[in-house]
Amino acid sequence: MAVQPPPRRRTRRPPEWKAALEAVDEHWHPAWPTDWQRHYAALRELLRDEDQTDVLPGVTVHGMDVGRFVQRNRQHTVWTGLMDGQRERLEQLGITPLPPEQETPAKARKGGSGAFERGIAALTQYKARTGSVGPISRSHIEVLSDGTEVRLGVFLSNSKTRRAKLSADKLQQLADLGLEWAAA
Repeated sequence: MAVQPPPRRRTRRPPEWKAALEAVDEHWHPAWPTDWQRHYAALRELLRDEDQTDVLPGVTVHGMDVGRFVQRNRQHTVWTGLMDGQRERLEQLGITPLPPEQETPAKARKGGSGAFERGIAALTQYKARTGSVGPISRSHIEVLSDGTEVRLGVFLSNSKTRRAKLSADKLQQLADLGLEWAAA
């Protein structure tokens, strides 16, 4: 027995649909991605209430990371891919594209951008406070002086598991802090 494909969705929206959306939000534009518009509306709401333009990743509104939305849309490749109206709306909120020299290189984004360095900083702080580097439970979280929380137990567990893939420099940093498995 042949499986029937699901019925096709309507591609045309009735005229009253657009009017109903515009009644809810005058900034709504049916041709733009819904997810983009939701994040934009949340950002607009945040900036209206907070009167700030520096929205960092991790700032959420209604569960949406509007800081990450801002960071992503400021990237040159994303900015140029936006429609004119989208760029204009972001500029009205004070959001402008990053100059090319300020963009984060793709390689740094992929690797977590300093995750190993944060782990080393957390381990150094832990050793200074306790006098040793072990044993540390997998659930231990170390809070750095800048407020960054590092899951130190997970960092150590992952580093030990992946030690064959770590560079000699990274292994040396771990060994210098007193981790015997890194020196072997």
